Amino acid sequence: MPLWGQAGSYEDFFKAVQSDDVRTVQGLLQRGFDPNTVNPDGVPALMLAVRGASLKVAELLAAHPRTKTEVRNGKDESVLMLAALKGYLPLVQKLVDNDADVNKTGWTPLHYAASGGHVTVIAHLLDHSAYIDAESPNGTTPLMMAAMYGSPEAVKHLIQAGADLRLKNQLGLTALDFAIRGQRHNAKELIETGLARLAARQKP
Repeated sequence: MPLWGQAGSYEDFFKAVQSDDVRTVQGLLQRGFDPNTVNPDGVPALMLAVRGASLKVAELLAAHPRTKTEVRNGKDESVLMLAALKGYLPLVQKLVDNDADVNKTGWTPLHYAASGGHVTVIAHLLDHSAYIDAESPNGTTPLMMAAMYGSPEAVKHLIQAGADLRLKNQLGLTALDFAIRGQRHNAKELIETGLARLAARQKP
């Protein structure tokens, strides 16, 4: 009987995932346990580990060659998106190395990293071909999210990396509008400075 079919091993595996017991999880994987096993609610172990901040187990699973890293929750959020939102750079690195989708359609990991204001994660995603002006279903870009929810450092990094300051979402809002709505004065100043530089370059 396969190991992953045994009730005891199944229970031990998910108990270890929840408690971030990396040694137990590693032992089960070495003995043939399937890293993609889902819990009774149908949630894969990797998603559970990230959601529960079991970071050592999450990193182990993310790096395992048999793990399917591109799993989603009911909101179409990938594991990479959740890791990016929380700023878990080592986990983000392992997920990207194991073929997690950097440029999934709709909301992207870069949107989530920008929302959390995590510059190191933003930089890593951009270094691995994340589209800087990716549009959410309503046309919102990572810069817009950074301007309203993230940090000034995130806004600055995205601007310096070439984010388009003049894009509008489907409501006609720009990144500057997002900064104003969020009362993010530092972000507002950074965007205004960027827009002024663009205008100066375009003068004859």
